[in-house]
Amino acid sequence: MLLWGGQVVTTLGAQASSIIYPLLILALTASPAQASLATALRIVPYLLLSLPVGALIDRWDRRRVMIVCHVARGVVIVTLPLAMAFDALTVAHIYLVAVVEGALHVFFNIAETAALPRVVERAELPQATAQNQAGFAAAGVVGPALGTWLYQVAGKGVPFVVDAFTHLLGALALWRMRTSFTPAPAVKRPDLRAEVIEGLRWLWNHRLIRDMALITCGLNFLSTATPLLLIVLAKEQGASEAQIGLVFSIGGLGAILGAIVGGQIQRRFSFGQVIIGTIALQALLFPFYALAPGPVWLGVVYAGIMFFGPVFNVVQFSYRISMIPDGLQGRVNSGFRLICFSMNPVGAALCGLTLEWWGTTATVAVFSAFYLALTVATWMDDVVRRAPRHAQAPVVEVK
Repeated sequence: MLLWGGQVVTTLGAQASSIIYPLLILALTASPAQASLATALRIVPYLLLSLPVGALIDRWDRRRVMIVCHVARGVVIVTLPLAMAFDALTVAHIYLVAVVEGALHVFFNIAETAALPRVVERAELPQATAQNQAGFAAAGVVGPALGTWLYQVAGKGVPFVVDAFTHLLGALALWRMRTSFTPAPAVKRPDLRAEVIEGLRWLWNHRLIRDMALITCGLNFLSTATPLLLIVLAKEQGASEAQIGLVFSIGGLGAILGAIVGGQIQRRFSFGQVIIGTIALQALLFPFYALAPGPVWLGVVYAGIMFFGPVFNVVQFSYRISMIPDGLQGRVNSGFRLICFSMNPVGAALCGLTLEWWGTTATVAVFSAFYLALTVATWMDDVVRRAPRHAQAPVVEVK
C-alpha cells in the first residue's frame, strides 16, 4: 500500500503538470510541432539509457534509486515556476526540463517495475497490477482537471509546484517501507555489457515477450500522439483550458472502469483474446475523434479508448512479470521498454507536424490507418493468439 499510495500521489502531480507543457509551449509559440517536441524529448533518454540502467538496477537497491529520483525530479520541475516568477521562462528551458526529468524517469520506472514482485506474491500480480492501474487512472481523472484549473485560476506555475510536492510525498512513502528491493547478489558479476546482453538474449529467446514488446511499441506510438491531438481539436472547438482538462478527466473515468474490470477479464478470457480484442476496439473508436461535436464528446470517445488501455496493461504486464526471473527483472524490462517506447518520439513529432501541415481531420485519418494496421498485425501473430491462459513461472535464475 505504501508503494501503491506513493506512486498514485506522484502520478496525480504528474497528470496535473503534464497537460501544462503543451499549453505553455502553444502559448509561447502557437506551434503544435514545437509543443510535440517537448513530449518527444522526454522519451529520448529512455532510448539512450534504458539498457545500461536496467543492468545497474539489477545491482543496486531499487528503493534507494526510486527515492533519489523522486527528490531530484521534484527539484528539476520546480525550476519552471521559479523561471516564471522572474519572467525568464523560455521554450529551451522547458525542453531541458523535459530531457532531465525524462532521464530520471528511466531510472525510476525500471526500478519500480522490478520492485513490484518483491511486495506481492506471484499469484497476486494480476490483482496488484489492476490496483495500480485503477489508482493511476483515478489520478488521470483528477490530475488534468486540477492542473488546468490551477493554470487558469491560481497561476501558470502552480501545477508544477504541486507536481514537485507530490514527488516529495512519493519519496517519503518509499522511505517508510522496510521491504528489501535489493537483488540477490550474484556469485560473480560480469561486466556491464555482458549483463545487458544477457537480458537482451533472454528477451529475444522468448518470442511472446518479444512480440508483445513490438505490439506495445505500436500502441505507445499511437497513444503518445493523442494528447496533443485532443488539445488542438478542443481548441478548434473554442474550449478553455479548464474544458480541455475536462476532456482528459472524462477519459480517465474510462481508464478507471477498465482497471476495475481488468482482473476479471484476465480470468475470463485467454491472453490472445484480450490483447487482440482491446487493440481492435480502440482502432474502431479512434476515427470518432473527427466526428465529436464538442469537448465533452471528445472526452467520451477518449474514455472509450482509455477503458481498454488498463485491460491490456493488466494482462500483458502481469503475464510478463510472472515469466521473468527476479535477477533479470531490471535488464529484461529495460530491453522490453526500450522497444515499446522507441516510437514514442516519432508518434509525438509526427502528430505535431501532421497537425501543423494538414490539420486535425487528416491527422485523425493517418493515425486511424496506423491503428488498423496494428490490429491486423496482432491478429496474425500466432504466438499471441495461442498463448497459454496463465504464464509459466520462471525456472532459471541468474547464476
